[in-house]
Amino acid sequence: MAHGEHRYRVEVEWTGNRGSGTSGYAAYGRDHLIRAEGKADIAGSSDPAFRGDPTRWNPEELLLASASACHKLWYLHLCAEAAVTVLEYVDRPEGTMVDGPGAGRFTSAVLRPGVVIAAGSDAGQARQLHHSAHEKCYIANSVNFPIRCEPTITVAAG
Repeated sequence: MAHGEHRYRVEVEWTGNRGSGTSGYAAYGRDHLIRAEGKADIAGSSDPAFRGDPTRWNPEELLLASASACHKLWYLHLCAEAAVTVLEYVDRPEGTMVDGPGAGRFTSAVLRPGVVIAAGSDAGQARQLHHSAHEKCYIANSVNFPIRCEPTITVAAG
């Protein structure tokens, strides 16, 4: 595994100018495109509560998805090293954000990964590896709100 500094570059282009720019709060769209070289664009907007397009990804969903994906990637890595064979992994995380005058913030998130492991894999170890994955997760280590993990481990019929 590579150690050291890693840099990431993306482009976020606002596409919501409806002709008069930000001449008024209701005058502009919240739509934007998120791009990175060699990857498909992500259609973004704000949360519908903030005049956004509900068919596009909002930053809050992307933050929650990032935390979930980072945890999953560490978890699969640790399981592979520990000879715990994961056959399926589906997370349904939820985050809570409060908004106040002029600013909001996430107050918590919970990951709820449903994991199916192969017969013969250690279910106790599979559960414990979620704690290790959480400790290593780059995103969880970068945010200022708690992220809990409530995994469900199922052993496949052997």
